[in-house]
Parts: sequence; structure tokens; C-alpha cells
Amino acid sequence: MAIRVFVTGWGIISALGRGVEANLAALKSGRTGIAHSQHLNTLHKHELVTGEVKASNAELAEWAGISPSAGLSRTALMGMLAAKEAAQSAGLSRQELGATGLISGTSVGGMDVSEQHYGALLKGEIQNYAKAFAGHDCGSSTELIADGLGITSHLSTISTACSSSANAIMQAGRLIRAGAAQSILAGGTDALAVFTLNGFNSLKILDPHWCRPFDVNRMGLNLGEGAAYLLLESEEAVEKRNAKVLAELIGWGNTNDAYHQTASSPEGKGAYLAMKKALEVAGNLNLKIDYVNAHGTGTANNDLSESMALQAMFGAGIPDYSSTKSYTGHTLGAAGGIEAVFSVLAINHHLKYPNLNLEQPMEVLATAPLQQLVAGKEVNTVLSNSFGFGGNCTSLLFTR
Repeated sequence: MAIRVFVTGWGIISALGRGVEANLAALKSGRTGIAHSQHLNTLHKHELVTGEVKASNAELAEWAGISPSAGLSRTALMGMLAAKEAAQSAGLSRQELGATGLISGTSVGGMDVSEQHYGALLKGEIQNYAKAFAGHDCGSSTELIADGLGITSHLSTISTACSSSANAIMQAGRLIRAGAAQSILAGGTDALAVFTLNGFNSLKILDPHWCRPFDVNRMGLNLGEGAAYLLLESEEAVEKRNAKVLAELIGWGNTNDAYHQTASSPEGKGAYLAMKKALEVAGNLNLKIDYVNAHGTGTANNDLSESMALQAMFGAGIPDYSSTKSYTGHTLGAAGGIEAVFSVLAINHHLKYPNLNLEQPMEVLATAPLQQLVAGKEVNTVLSNSFGFGGNCTSLLFTR
């Protein structure tokens, strides 16, 4: 019999606020965290809105109990805060936390710090290159989070663009189900950077206003930042600690549509296969899904691709679905982790979130996304989608 994988802790920081309760309150009230940037120093800060965390690096460091002079990246600081909340919410002792694994996803790692040194590097003002850029790469972000929490067990970093933290959760589930681990903190973190904002702007896929996923007049995405982690434990570990269970991770699927470096298959082939595989891992292709947390970025290509995939998967019976990126912006490598927390919140609080800013649903859609909060109706099973550049598609399946 397969080892079951349970969610026993959660932690998050996003444009909606710091902590699970702050994010829940914003989701229930329909309050978006997307606004003009206050901390990102870019020429476009007054032209483009972002899902920026409302705190300076100094404030993040203070919350994390670290000196701002340590020079940690925003990515590492947010990751520490979210991972620490997940561990604390699960009631892990210091000893138990030390033996817990950490799998963290990120898209750009400490790029927010690296780019600050880049100009000086080009001018020949940096003598010690290794020292100037130490701790900025993706893997170092994970190591810094582990050091901050005292984790000395399994460490792994995954960087598959926008599916990074969803893949981290999937990999943690696979390790636990295989009996190779008992407990793992899994999720991801990514900070806004001039590099990413200018990069996406050059692709002409940023909406200067609030994004409108699945709207016929959608103009693109809003970039965001944040971090989120789930504590995943085996049934044996849960029983040993007498831990409170928030949800069960019963399925996952990862595929690649091999279509284009920065675009998804117009037919949604990869997304469809990821959802199908998640149901196959759960052992029931006909499992009733109560809510789908869609990837839904607000770009012409992505929303069309995911719409086709949903219709191929569910036919005329598409479950209630929406994109929560209209709340947080697209947080890149952190998106899958943040939306996994939102999915587990949906199960625990009987919620289905509205697709904010939707005015005219895409004509191709057989069923329109939710436009109003649905509360009080039982939500037992949630499918969460995360699709990254290069066609890396991941779906996670949570149940009560």
C-alpha cells in the first residue's frame, strides 16, 4: 500500500501580506495586492504595477531576526520567513526541524542582489568577484534558508521557471511516498528584480494595469514576488507527532509539451497531460474536483492553452476554477508554492476564489471562471496548476 503524504504546516508571504491569516483575509475580501512598486528601483516602476511584498529588505531582515548588513537577498529573506512559519504552524521542535528536509524552488535566486553589483563589475570596480556574488545563486538561497532554520537534512533546489515550487512539492511527495523521507518543507521563493521586470517587458507580455486572466481583452501578466512552503509528512511521522493534518497530497503530474521556449502549446497538450497524470497518481481518473486553482497568467497564449487543456480534461463538466494571480501577480518560481497554500486554505475554509478583474470571459471557454467568492460550500479536492517557460507543466492534487 502506498505511503500517504499529509500537509501539516503552511507558511507564506506575498503581496497580500505576511502570514497565512493575512493572505486568507485578503482572499476572502477580494483585495488585490497589485500596485505600483515602492521598493524596486526601475525606470518602469511608475508605468507597471506589480505584486510587491509591502516591506523593505531591512524590514524583512528584522522579521527574520537577521542583521540587514548580512546582505541576504530578498529571495532568501522571504523564503526564511515563509519556511519558518510553516515549521512553527506544524509545531516542529528544533530537533525535529533539523531532521526535516528542504526542497525549494526559485526562478532567479538572488538576482535582486546580483544586479546591484553588475554595474560595478562592468566598470572594473569589483576586485573580488567570488565574494561579491557569493550567496546569490539559486542553490545558495536554499542553503541560506536551511541555515536560518537549522535544517541539516536533505537539501535540494529546483529551478524550472514558473513551475519550480510546484515541482518542489511534487518531489517532496515522491520522496515521502517512496519511503526515502519522513518530513520535508517544500515550496519556493522569488523576489522581484529589474532583470525579470525588464525581461518580461521586452517580451511585451506585461499588463500596465491589473491583469485580467481568462478575459477576452487580457493584455498580459503582472509580475509579483513572495514565498510559500508546506510541511509534508508521512502517515508514520504524523502519528508519531500526533500532528494536525491540514490536507493530503494525493496526486502530482509533471510533463513537457516541447512546443516553444517561452510559449505553451496552443492545444494545451502539456497542461492536459499534467492534470491527467495527477489524477492517475491519485488512482482515480474520475475523481470529483471541487475547485481548480488555474495557472492563469493573463497572457494571450497561456490562458488559451490552459482553457483548451481544461476542456480536453473535463469536457463540458469543467469544475469551478479561477486564477489567483489577479491577487498576487505572477510570482514566478514561488507561484506553485503560494497557490498550493491557497489550495489548502480553500479546503480548510470551504472557499473558491473569484477571478478578479474579469469582465468578458474568453469566447473559447465552455465555462467561465468564478467571478464571485464562493464560501460555505464543501471543498474536498483541489487541483492546482503551474506551467513554466520551456513547456514545463505541473499539477498538484490536494484533498481533505
